[in-house]
Amino acid sequence: MARIESAPDVGEDFERILDHLDRYQAENPGDRIREIIEAIGVLETNPLIGRPADKGKRELVIGRRSHGYIALYRYVSEIDTVFVLALRSQRESGFERD
Repeated sequence: MARIESAPDVGEDFERILDHLDRYQAENPGDRIREIIEAIGVLETNPLIGRPADKGKRELVIGRRSHGYIALYRYVSEIDTVFVLALRSQRESGFERD
């Protein structure tokens, strides 16, 4: 089972997502965050499930439409570790920290 590590900036991504949900008075923002975390947890047993992205990275699509997010990550098989690099809404245009 792969280990999952998050980059320090991922915390800021969660804050940005929560701020957005609060600004638009979304129902159950805590549940949305929980769904994202649970989806990322799938990478423990399926680290290659995400679609290929640039430079050996992968993108995990989580949910859809207004509940849709993308987790950018890299899987390093030699140490069986998934490094979550960034999170964004599917409606955002790209990752700021590429």
